[in-house]
This record gives sequence, C-alpha cells and structure tokens, in this order.
Amino acid sequence: MSGSSPFQMRLVHLDLKGAPPKVSYLSEIFPLFRALGANGLLIEYEDMFPYDGPLRLLRARHAYSPSEIKEILHLATLNELEVIPLVQTFGHMEFVLKHKALAHLREVALFPNTLNPHEAESLALVGAMIDQVMDLHPKARWLHVGCDEVYYLGEGEASRRWLQQEQNTKAKLCLSHVKAVASHVLARHPATTPLLWDDMLRGVPEDQLTASGVPQLAQPVLWDYGADLDVHGKALLMEKYQKCGFSRLWAASAFKGATGASQALTPTEHHLRNHVQWLQVAASGPADVLQGIVLTGWQRYDHFSVLCELLPVGIPSLAVCLQSLLHGGFAEDVKARVENFLGISSLNITGFTSPSVLCAVQGLAPSLAATSWPSSRRSASTCTAPWTSYCRGTVVSNVSFQTCILKLHEAALPAAWGPLACGFALRYVTGWFSPYHRRRKLIHPVMIQHIQPQALSLLARWSALAGELEAALQRVFYPDAVDEWLEENVHPSLRRLQQLLQDLGEAAGTPSPQASPGPDPGREP
Repeated sequence: MSGSSPFQMRLVHLDLKGAPPKVSYLSEIFPLFRALGANGLLIEYEDMFPYDGPLRLLRARHAYSPSEIKEILHLATLNELEVIPLVQTFGHMEFVLKHKALAHLREVALFPNTLNPHEAESLALVGAMIDQVMDLHPKARWLHVGCDEVYYLGEGEASRRWLQQEQNTKAKLCLSHVKAVASHVLARHPATTPLLWDDMLRGVPEDQLTASGVPQLAQPVLWDYGADLDVHGKALLMEKYQKCGFSRLWAASAFKGATGASQALTPTEHHLRNHVQWLQVAASGPADVLQGIVLTGWQRYDHFSVLCELLPVGIPSLAVCLQSLLHGGFAEDVKARVENFLGISSLNITGFTSPSVLCAVQGLAPSLAATSWPSSRRSASTCTAPWTSYCRGTVVSNVSFQTCILKLHEAALPAAWGPLACGFALRYVTGWFSPYHRRRKLIHPVMIQHIQPQALSLLARWSALAGELEAALQRVFYPDAVDEWLEENVHPSLRRLQQLLQDLGEAAGTPSPQASPGPDPGREP
C-alpha cells in the first residue's frame, strides 16, 4: 500500500490536549485512516492518559481509563496502525506544572511550560510518567519524548548559576536533559527508541551535538508546517543531523491546527502545499534516511490556548494530504480517489472545504443541510461511499461545524449585528439601528417592522441549528469539549442576536424625536 511514497511510516497525530474524541469515534475513523494510507498513530495523550498513584492529579476529568487505552490499541491493531505514544518531558509541561504540588519543578517560577532540568525530582517525575505510559504500550517500538519549544530554558535561578560556570551553555543544558530522558527510556525499555522534536537541536553546533551522545540514543523529528518551507534548508539540516550520528530521521507536516490558534476551518490548500514540499525534501536526500512522517493535527497550540479546528473538520484535509504522500503528489487521479473515499462528487481544495463535501451525509442530518445550504449545492452522494460508517459517524460533525462556523464568521459584518446577514435587514440595522441608536433607544417605528420579523426568524433557525450542532458534537466529544466549543463559537453570536431583539423591544417603547421624523425607509442610501 506504500504506492510511490518515500515515507515508510505515515503517522496520523492525535493531539488529545483539546477536544479528545470518544473511543467510539476512533473506532469509526481508524479504518478510514488506514484506507487513506496511514500505517501508524502518534498519540499525544497529555492529561487524557490514566496516570495513577502520585501522578493521578494529572488526569483530565474525562481521561481515558486503562481499559479504554487498551481498546484504542486494539482498534489500532485491527486497522494495522502502529501506535507511538508521546510524553512531553521538557517543554510544554503545562498540564503537569500547573498543579501546585509540582510547581516547584518549574524552570521559571512564574511559567508552567518548562521543567527545571537541575532537579533530580524532575527526571524522576518524567521517568515515572514514561514508565506508566509504557506499561500500557509494552510493544511500542518508539516513544516520542517531546522536548520542543523549551521556552525560558536557562532563565531559572539554578540555570543562571550553572551558566556562569565556564564552558556551560544553554545548548549543553538542553542536551544533558534530553540525554538523561533518552537514557531512562532505553534503560527501562531497551526495545523502544526515543523520538524527539528537533527544534531545540537546530542551532546546536555539529561538534557539540555529536559529543553530547544524544544522536546514539534518539531519533529527531524535523517539523515544519509552512506552505512555503525551505526545501534546501531542510536538506542541509538532514545532512547535519546525519553527520552528527543520528541513524534515522523523521519528518513532521501538518494537516490541521497549524495556521492560527483560533482557526475554525481547515485551509486544505495550505496543508497540501506543505506535504508536497515535504515530498521534495524527501526526494533531495538518500532514500533510507527518513524513517517516516508524522501528519500533525494540533488541537491546541498549548494547554491553555483555545481550540483550533476540530478533528472532524480536518478529515478532508487529512485525506488530501495522506493520499498525496502515498502517491507522490496530488494529480487528478489522486483527487478522484479522495472524492471516492469521502463519498463526494467534487472536491475543491482552495479556500475552505465546500458545503457539498460536508453535506454528503444530508440524509443523517437533513435539517442542518437544508437550513444552511440550497439543495443545488449539495452533493448527489448521500453516504454511498465505501466508507458509509465514516460518513455516518464523522462527516455529520463536519456538516454541523462548517455550517455553523460559516454563519458565525460572515466577512466584514458589524459586531453589533453578528450573524444576521439576511438581505435588506443588515442595511436597516446598520443604517437605522446603530450602536448610537441602541444606546439611546431610538428607532424609526417603520424600521421595527423591517428588522424584528427577520431577526426573530433567524433566532429560531439559529437556536434549532445550535441544538443540532450540540447533538452532533456530543456524539464525538466529551461534555467539557462540547461546552467549550459552543461557548467560543456559537453562544456569543446568539447572545448578540438576542441582545439586538431586546434593544429593539426597549426602543419600540420610546417615542421618536419630534424634530426628526427620519428618512424615507424606502430610499436607497
């Protein structure tokens, strides 16, 4: 099934630090992952792992149970997806160091993102995390130990004192901790090779990186999610890492979650370009250097940021990217294969995923499709693709998310008007019921007749859509993720609409200014 792909391993990244899917949903999409060309998963558990004992405080409210982890691994095995767990051990430790009981292990007391590498307790902590994860992944051939974006390293008090000593550098400090973590993995789990993100290694001189011993212990994952990545620069970086002694290298692209912290819709074209350029990078070096590629799908930029695109919304982009990697590009025949897998008649990768893609399951959620899109724009295929279970369990969420998001993000609408983009009503609101009028409860009585019926009708439709959307979200995600997404993306616009109607009602009871009867409402501006 490798086609012409230069990447032996093609891993889909599941970022569980935001909107982690229910296991029932994973059971529906794993077969699609495999059919599209994936043969592995990189699972970044973060606080969704069922840590126990002293580490139990790290668990999220809806963390997977040990039996659910085993079920996920079983589902992966059934679909020939090799699982690589990821445990952050240096940077991005917010989910650990935010807890008061562990805050003393921060590199900088104020910031919970980076671990203090000088404390013996720090290594004991990440060692215990690794061991618990490996206990539930005893067959894992690789373990990703993170180590990216170790911000503020060297700025803690202990580090400042250490750096004052001759020949001590931030690079040496970083490498010493990475080496200690990798050594722990190999000592306790000798059949497992550590992987790590490469950004903290890029600027380290070759001689220092070679002398550190890290290249003999771990394999770097070179990540770049840009649509215009430097192909030649990546080739030089690969050459550097080889010279330093790394036996194998990995690449990391992105199919979603890399174009904005609050991105709601996935720009497929951006991610396709990213993957096409990674194919160029792979072609520029020896064939056996790159072990594989991780298609990252970030769900949050860090533990405290908002949710970016939800996994179901990114599925069309994932399909495009995986098939491009499998077949060496995105020619017309590859596009046709993607359309067949997704059960759609036409796929447009420019801009955002079109409604016709997402309404392929209108039979399951007819009110969502019918409310938001004319029937002429829907696909003729109603879950007739080979992956009917995928459609029923997955694309329904895309329909809901996309129709709602597109309504919420109408371009250039005044905030006071929010989602009301219906014909002449917008003109009447901006022209005769502006924030100035609303504060003073002033309105031409004729305008109430123009605005209020449309606003009430839209509120009813929106309330129904929000209810359908919530039900679709609940099929895939746990309650806290559903609440967060609705609060961020749906409720603010509904509240603005409700406030507009309240302001209309209050203004209706206020006499219009005697000296200013107002313009002819039929006159064009």
